[in-house]
Amino acid sequence: MPPHTQRTPADASSPSTPPSDDPLQRERDHLAASRAALRAMRVDVESLDLSDVTGNWVNAAILQREMSDRIKALADLAHTPLFFGRLDYLHAPGTDQAEGAAGEQFYIGRRHVHDADGDPMVIDWRAPVSQPFYRASRKEPLDVGLRRRFGYTGGDLTAYEDEHLTDPAELDTASALLASEIERPRVGPMRDIVATIQPEQDEIVRADVTGTVCVQGAPGTGKTAVGLHRVAYLLYAHRERLARTGTLVIGPNRSFLHYIEQVLPALGELDVAQATVEELVSQVTVSGADPADAAVVKGDARMAEVLRRAVRSGVRMPTEPCVVVRGSRRWRVPAYELEEIVQELMDRDIRYGAALAALPQRIAHAVLVKMENGGEAPDDRVQDAVARNPAVKAVVKAVWPVVDPAKLVFRLLSDPDFLAACAEGVLTPEEQATVLWPKPPRSLRAAPWSLADAVLVDEARDLVERTHSLGHVVLDEAQDLSPMQYRAVGRRCTTGSATVLGDIAQGTTPWATATWAEALRHLGKPDSRVEALTKTFRVPSEVIRYASRLLPGIAPDLAPAESVRESHGALSVRRVPTGRPDPRTAADEPDDSAALDAASALTDAAPAALTDAVVAACRETLRNEGSVGLIAADARIPALAAALDTAGLPYLDPGTETTAEARLTLVPASLAKGLEYDYVVLDEPAAIVDGEPDARTGLRRLYVCLTRPVSGLTVLHARPLPPVLTD
Repeated sequence: MPPHTQRTPADASSPSTPPSDDPLQRERDHLAASRAALRAMRVDVESLDLSDVTGNWVNAAILQREMSDRIKALADLAHTPLFFGRLDYLHAPGTDQAEGAAGEQFYIGRRHVHDADGDPMVIDWRAPVSQPFYRASRKEPLDVGLRRRFGYTGGDLTAYEDEHLTDPAELDTASALLASEIERPRVGPMRDIVATIQPEQDEIVRADVTGTVCVQGAPGTGKTAVGLHRVAYLLYAHRERLARTGTLVIGPNRSFLHYIEQVLPALGELDVAQATVEELVSQVTVSGADPADAAVVKGDARMAEVLRRAVRSGVRMPTEPCVVVRGSRRWRVPAYELEEIVQELMDRDIRYGAALAALPQRIAHAVLVKMENGGEAPDDRVQDAVARNPAVKAVVKAVWPVVDPAKLVFRLLSDPDFLAACAEGVLTPEEQATVLWPKPPRSLRAAPWSLADAVLVDEARDLVERTHSLGHVVLDEAQDLSPMQYRAVGRRCTTGSATVLGDIAQGTTPWATATWAEALRHLGKPDSRVEALTKTFRVPSEVIRYASRLLPGIAPDLAPAESVRESHGALSVRRVPTGRPDPRTAADEPDDSAALDAASALTDAAPAALTDAVVAACRETLRNEGSVGLIAADARIPALAAALDTAGLPYLDPGTETTAEARLTLVPASLAKGLEYDYVVLDEPAAIVDGEPDARTGLRRLYVCLTRPVSGLTVLHARPLPPVLTD
């Protein structure tokens, strides 16, 4: 027997039968009562009088902010289902099943809702009692007799679907409501997947806060959503700890962060910071860009040793004694004793700034020992005074000078002799020449700082003083980070944990991650476990099979993803005719000027014909419901934008929320990673490949672009496709 499903149109009128006799109406009644209870909870918080609760205005302001956040978290979002499932337990959770305690019924939703008596009406999806909603199966029902899923249109409950997990007569069939929720059109920013989390995803979401998890996820497997839901779960299970230490989500660019920024607030979590790597290392303003070869060397982990040497390069062993005058007496610390103090600090390899702070105290302690030997009885106040003595300060300044991280890196990248001294035996002479700025800037302000340079400054800063560590960091699209960037992220969670998300096949930087083991070592989490998600819920099977043809050439060790969604007709590959001979054939005859002229003419004509075909494909695709992404090589974006303007088709920038009037987004290939659209029109794959520094990186970029759609992909090309895609 298949799962029982009852559906009604979204605008159906109330059933004629009494609510008590209509299961769907009873669920609607519970939804209405739950919404009323949530409003009451919000009113209760809003009515609290805080005027006499705190003793000062600072505490009052903090408490008021907490109350404001609580009020926001209790907002009832009209088009977001308050609950999406129900569990009917065979026995009361937490009791011995042998006792035969009566089972209970729980509604599972995005947040906890209780009635006036404090009894739960909706259970938070993160609560332990909710876990069987995601993990229970016929093989392991986890004491669940019935699992019910709800279908919604807007905010209206329109259907339900039952699974009797302990009924042997019921067939194990796929959930139609689950499939429809996954396939629901993408309009606006990324939404949560709390109603559709799969068992393998739930295991990662609920992993312990003390451990770092790395998720290798093929396109459409939900790795980004898993990372965000893991943050929400950890904040629920360890709120006090993470509220004290902080959480952070790191994304590849601002467009991506804007796209995902509504997921956590929809789950009631408002205090999770978001940043890009560039924003993370913002001690200097990035105004330049490195050639690929320079960026690779600057991003190499060996630069950490070069910087360590550079930071300590100014330390000098004392050659003169330190003489401290106090009253009528003079206390002399000979040079050899000062050298022993400095050498000890060097050998301990503590942070440069900590050693700088300790040095005057060590010298002062040596003076105090001599004072005690001379019959005096100094205390801690005397030691502090000696540490501030001009003679001690002069020694410290001479042997352990203050280091400014930005000035240090500026000198390293502009002074060949200084770089050679610090990089001897670490970087080859050729690599040193590559790292140096071609034209040394006149001042710190005029320096052409690149992102790789900013990461070096951040590393130098951490060598001087410890970087603040957060409780948990989510790092998305991690495969594109350099070893030095991994180190920068790792510094932000040295005493906390991390969730690392990425796909080796989607690495599109010259320094892209080769293996997760290597990446985790640079992150400072070498013992982390790696989980693989290979079941794609977003990308149709036709599309993922087509894109996976590229895998043997770009990531031979990865298995192709398997889609759970069969969608015939989801893929269309169209060659745009130009009415001229193939330029490759013509150009094969170098002595034939006519053939070369034909090839040149085709080069000019093909983009125009292709652009017209792409605009027509966009117009055709917009007849479907949902969002449309037009993805093209970065160099093709201006021409396509002009053509869309001429055609009167409004379009958006990546990350901008779609509207009824504008559902088309024009996406440069370099910004496509992490985004998803119901339908994708892909312009000229060969141009996307050519836009990268090498063919392998170009094919990886193409793999990313091919795997952005949820319902359909249209590929248009005038130039030949990569050979593996021509079948």
